[in-house]
Formats: sequence, C-alpha cells, structure tokens
Amino acid sequence: MVIKKIATGFVNAVSNDLRRALISDSNVLEKWSGLTPLARNEWICWVTIVKKQETRKEHVERLCSDLLKGK
Repeated sequence: MVIKKIATGFVNAVSNDLRRALISDSNVLEKWSGLTPLARNEWICWVTIVKKQETRKEHVERLCSDLLKGK
C-alpha cells in the first residue's frame, strides 16, 4: 500500500473522511496540495463544523467538486 502525505491546515488536521476523499482522486489531491495552509484550514473547518453526518458528507463532496472547478 502506498501512503500519501496529505497537507494539513494552518491549525487543524485533516479528518479521516476528508483524507479518504482526497486520496481517492489524484486531481483533487493535487489541487488540495496547491492551496495555502490557511485556505486548507478554512476548508477543513467548513467540512468539520457541521453536526449531521449527512451534511458533512455533502460538504466533503462539494469540497472535491469546488477544488476541481478551481475555487
């Protein structure tokens, strides 16, 4: 198994569900790695701040989609 290093945020670490999503698509991972630590931190907070697991899943999916769109 190849272990991929995931860049973290300025303050927050990448959660397991977000890590799986980033690893699953090399294009998303490349975009993620190109973000500043502060930008990654904002995305991490946006994903983890929600209470419902269903909403969190939607946020992870949207993060991947938005990164691919260049947001």
